[in-house]
Amino acid sequence: MKRLWSHPSLFIGLVATLVFVAIGLLSLVWTPFPIEQINITRRFLAPGAEHWLGTDNLGRDMASLVMSGAWTSFLVATIAVAIGVGVGVPLGLAAAAWGGAIEWLVLRLTDFVFAFPAVIVAILITTLIGPGAVNAIVAIGIFNIPVFARVARGGALSIATLDFVAAGRLAGLGNAMIAWRHLLPNIMSLLIVQGTIQMSLGILAEAGLSYIGLGTQPPATSLGLMLRDAQGMFLIHPWLTLVPGLVIVLIVIALNIAGDGLRDAIDPRLRQGNPNVLA
Repeated sequence: MKRLWSHPSLFIGLVATLVFVAIGLLSLVWTPFPIEQINITRRFLAPGAEHWLGTDNLGRDMASLVMSGAWTSFLVATIAVAIGVGVGVPLGLAAAAWGGAIEWLVLRLTDFVFAFPAVIVAILITTLIGPGAVNAIVAIGIFNIPVFARVARGGALSIATLDFVAAGRLAGLGNAMIAWRHLLPNIMSLLIVQGTIQMSLGILAEAGLSYIGLGTQPPATSLGLMLRDAQGMFLIHPWLTLVPGLVIVLIVIALNIAGDGLRDAIDPRLRQGNPNVLA
């Protein structure tokens, strides 16, 4: 907690992120109005006591849509990050622990994925296998794999030369146990920081895919889908576009601030070369 209070950006970013997550979780059990409830007679209402953020072109409650859309964005980004961590981190640790042909293969695989623009290939994948939140998760998660593989490998290589790792090898630990007991615990901070960054990128990617019709599909909703539905009415009813757009911006800013705060809290300790931190 001391470290948290000593880095205001970390505290502000985490609190803001948790607020949006709480709003999204709340939508699972309660929203002011059902998101699928259409009432044409009440469309384009201004924000008021009954409809806090007004209503859209179909008379749906904007606050309810934002709450549900925020949860969709977090869910897609979180699962996509989990895919990247679950596949990329073991690959990165294997490259650092075994080296040789395994390291070469992992690096070439990540180079191959990085050679193509992530958004373009995500569009290609969702076009081939069909639109939907699940397919968007798969498409975004694929491009998280090489990111976490590179981060895990780089962090593990900086630790693999330390004395306590050498002591583990002398004690008879194999590469797999070295990676599990010594390398992975000491790169968790780096992975958490990278996870916050990839979360924000995943939210943007999900919004982009939904905006072009390849992400979340009705009757479910997402912030990108709200932008798509309101794009033709921006000049007449700009509020319909500003609300989901502003929520996306605030969520991404909150995650980036939290990531920067984590980096500030972690990097000074690593730069001091304190072996107790790494061990």
